[in-house]
Amino acid sequence: MATLLSIENLVVAYGAVEALKGVSLEIQEGDVVAVLGANGAGKTTLLKAISGLVPIKEGVIKLKGEDLSKYPAFRLAEQGIMHIPEGRRVFSTLTVEENLDLGSWGIRKNRTPQELQKNKDWVFALFPILKDRRRQFAGTLSGGEQQMLAIGRGLVSQPKILLLDEPSLGLAPILVLEIFRVIRQIHEEEKVTILLVEQNARKALGLADYGYILETGKIVLHDAAAALKESEHVKAAYLGGGRFQRASQ
Repeated sequence: MATLLSIENLVVAYGAVEALKGVSLEIQEGDVVAVLGANGAGKTTLLKAISGLVPIKEGVIKLKGEDLSKYPAFRLAEQGIMHIPEGRRVFSTLTVEENLDLGSWGIRKNRTPQELQKNKDWVFALFPILKDRRRQFAGTLSGGEQQMLAIGRGLVSQPKILLLDEPSLGLAPILVLEIFRVIRQIHEEEKVTILLVEQNARKALGLADYGYILETGKIVLHDAAAALKESEHVKAAYLGGGRFQRASQ
């Protein structure tokens, strides 16, 4: 399977503080890759670096072998990178359908109106509640509906890779199940490559093909998701069981 996204020795700093300290990882085309870690480990910074929202101090990020540093952040959607940030971030004063239309803005010049409508219809099929609320202002949706809209807005651009930052954060358990069901469906039916940052380690590893453990800005462990679920370190730190043994730095 071909490598879609590769990151080599990535360093990102906020002033004198390094949030990422030489992070390297690879994502194969069509995989779901989970990044686990405690608050402050650097997970959100990693996604922001990929999508061009924070400057890189050192290292390189490549999409299908092409260095992404030559593109400004607003051009990366055209290259196939779509970032769904933590906290949903919908355009609250626009309707559901207007939010979806904005999601396809970066690819409009390369798509026919029929293709754009087909993408939107696919999102409505994934999230039928959004079709029912298509003319409703996004700010009046429930938290779960806003998360569905945020994911749907990313999908209408047909991304090569979808960056999901804490999609289950703040949602009721039944909505968490629905969000993960849709993420699995996106992956299995459409073969969308996904980089998933998620506090719910059990759910994330149950969905992912591969996983990375990020601690204080460094990758301390990485393996197939099934193997990580059996790791004593992961069990103790993230799954609520096992004997804690810090991975070697």
